[in-house]
Amino acid sequence: MALTRGGKELSLQGAEAEDRKDGGATDTRDSSRLESCLDQPMDSSGVHEVIRFSPSPLPTKHYDTDTTEPISCGLQSLEELLSWKRSEANPFNVAAVPLAPREPPLARCLRRTLVSHDMMGGYLDDRFTQGTDAEAPYAFYHWQYIDVFNYFTHNTVTVPPAVWTNAAHKHGVVVLGTFITEWTDGAKVCEAFLKDEESYRAVADKLVQISHCYGFEGWLINIENLLSKVAVKNTPLFLRYLTEQMHERVPGSLVLWYDSVIEDGQLLWQNELNQSNGVFFDACDGLFTNYNWTEESLARMGDYSGTHGRSADVYVGVDVFARGKVVGGMLETNKALELIRKHDFSTAIFAPGWVYESHKDKTDFRKNQDEFWALLSDFLYIHQTALPLPFFSSFCQGFGKAVYWRGQREADGSWFNLSAQESQPLYYHTQLGGQGWLSSRGCPEDAWNGGCSLLLEGLIPAAHTSPVCAKILSLHVPLASKILVSLIYKPSPGIIVSLELKTTNASPCTHVDVQDVKPGGVSPGLEDEGLVSQFTQLCDNVSPAGWTVGCSQLEVQRCTLKEICLSIRRDRAEDTPFTCRVGEIRVLDGSSPQAPLEGVQGLCLYDVVWLRGTFPGSSSPCLHFNATMRWMYPTELARHFRVYWRRLRGPDPRIPPGRLVLVGRAYSNLYRVTELAVPEAPCLLELVVEPVSREGILVPEDHWGRRSLSYAEESAQ
Repeated sequence: MALTRGGKELSLQGAEAEDRKDGGATDTRDSSRLESCLDQPMDSSGVHEVIRFSPSPLPTKHYDTDTTEPISCGLQSLEELLSWKRSEANPFNVAAVPLAPREPPLARCLRRTLVSHDMMGGYLDDRFTQGTDAEAPYAFYHWQYIDVFNYFTHNTVTVPPAVWTNAAHKHGVVVLGTFITEWTDGAKVCEAFLKDEESYRAVADKLVQISHCYGFEGWLINIENLLSKVAVKNTPLFLRYLTEQMHERVPGSLVLWYDSVIEDGQLLWQNELNQSNGVFFDACDGLFTNYNWTEESLARMGDYSGTHGRSADVYVGVDVFARGKVVGGMLETNKALELIRKHDFSTAIFAPGWVYESHKDKTDFRKNQDEFWALLSDFLYIHQTALPLPFFSSFCQGFGKAVYWRGQREADGSWFNLSAQESQPLYYHTQLGGQGWLSSRGCPEDAWNGGCSLLLEGLIPAAHTSPVCAKILSLHVPLASKILVSLIYKPSPGIIVSLELKTTNASPCTHVDVQDVKPGGVSPGLEDEGLVSQFTQLCDNVSPAGWTVGCSQLEVQRCTLKEICLSIRRDRAEDTPFTCRVGEIRVLDGSSPQAPLEGVQGLCLYDVVWLRGTFPGSSSPCLHFNATMRWMYPTELARHFRVYWRRLRGPDPRIPPGRLVLVGRAYSNLYRVTELAVPEAPCLLELVVEPVSREGILVPEDHWGRRSLSYAEESAQ
């Protein structure tokens, strides 16, 4: 799209150059950012905007220069780190999802798995905090196998993009940023901040503030340059102070040291924990070793006294690209993990995006990634995310070829937004005996919600007489005494499908009753409850897109849900190939009266930028509206928000008001509207926010947030 400002086409670099030529002009419009949120009325009354085409006042490090889309970025220098202020932080890069608990918790995991994501310099498609159009993006979705996720770049300070933090947190995975110094310039940085206590505390305090502000759990400290005697003496003190402050401010935080510098300041990778680097290990939460280790290295670490009682804190590095003299790597990474687990250490898998980068044909990315993690699965451990009810998942992986909503294609075109990723299932391929097999994978060709569904496929051999149990999810969800369960699916002919919930085997857990739920069939005593009423309306219905909705009502006592499986049996005694697409699974609390629905409050607009631009295939420039929307709503109640707009009046008074048009989905109480083509001035439009509840209940329109905006040309004022 070509964008213009003030009627003449120019790049933003040119606009900035003009600003500098004019002495660094700033936006002096009285209404350039509308009113502040606090000044705008709390009801749905409108605000007024005068259209002026001026360079965007938004900081270019946080907003795309052409579209004003919010973006993530790192910090390039020590000076930028020390001058960082919370008041100038990027609000769009704050994680919207708190860290979910897991079973077992990280502290009890004796052999952990860390993934360090290093890809082509970082901040690629994932820098767009609200997602972006992307034909072939990289994504990670095997969260159940890992404990810690590190976002790695060669910026001095790498702040993880919020989309990664949100996806990891949904699965109980701790997220680390990176603080790195390298080579000659890095040595100068270290001399500056490690010269004395005041200096290293100042750096540590800023790192703690950044982590706390953006909602991630800690840091990988990577010093890959020579250190002077003073600097190396202060390094353990810096690590200890940083670790203590992180633990105080961020529960469950981690500070890890990368195996590079040794105790005398030399840059000498040890490829193990030993006496030369033990002083750094002792001052923080763990060591990430370099990659050129041998089995002898692992054996020596097992005998090293500093390891005793802390072997889980030693993360043995594995470079998936297999650079240098290493064990395993690429499609033999499993060989490295086998040795690491043999010696009871944790592992740090570096750059697993190799499965994406090394293949020119990105269309096979899902297949390649699933194959890679399947090779490692024998040496990884499935963790159970501990979640409260309601539980739901449509298995969206955070990218797709289209966006679906309730089984209907809502928007065409490839997209990427890891904040849209929902609880991920188990992906596998297994043999059933004879010629039989069963596999599960994400499939973007059809979905109930988001970008893909879970596709189960296989062959049930004639000799296989019992139902096939396809494990879908491993969980830790305490159940209410009465639960409502729904399964939305598309089976192929010749099979019968049912859902199986596996609970704890503890003696207090008892199953009292299980009933299928039909339309209008409700639990006695709950006939008037909105949750049950809306739930039963879906049951046994077939959507226009061919999805079947099956529902059950269960009564249990003192049970915890551990696994969700799909039972598949054939309806004839012969070899039966099959597919079953799973669109969504929901488990709801049916034992308590539904709490009153919350409404969106305090919707306001600010940071308005007007642009003129042409869309591909069109020569006529049109008016583009860009603005930030903020509102109040309990985020723990919302699956996401749907943002709409419509024209209420103008510029032609004879044209009736328009219908609501979907702008996009928000995954927090903040959303930036960008490149919205709106009617010419004068005009009155309305922006609307619809919360989508976690239970799947439709929120009445009178609970939606609304804000009207009138605008006119400057000459008309």
